[in-house]
Amino acid sequence: QVQLVESGGGKVQAGGSLRLSCAASGSIRSINFMGWYRQAPGKQRELVARITSGGTTNYADSVKGRFTISRDNAKNAGNLQMSSLKPEDTAVYYCNAEIKAMNNIIRGYWGQGTQVTVSS
Repeated sequence: QVQLVESGGGKVQAGGSLRLSCAASGSIRSINFMGWYRQAPGKQRELVARITSGGTTNYADSVKGRFTISRDNAKNAGNLQMSSLKPEDTAVYYCNAEIKAMNNIIRGYWGQGTQVTVSS
């Protein structure tokens, strides 16, 4: 069974930084891509950043230049470094990954979410 676990959320003042981590565990053969989504109250979940197994990244326009996504393929883990945080970044952040299990079944997985709160 595959599981994603996030850590690193919290409260920070505007202009501050936070680092989110996502660790995948279980019967994993490979991870195709990892990404971070967020959902603010009353809003739809949106893609924040995504990284492929080869290291290609893409970001939402609202976070370009402020957030950096990375991954450690050997550890089946990923990170989201968030800097110059703004109150509008406040949301629950979810790790998402497309994983090929040892039985060769490929599917998407979600973490449980971690709250990020940015105060002005």
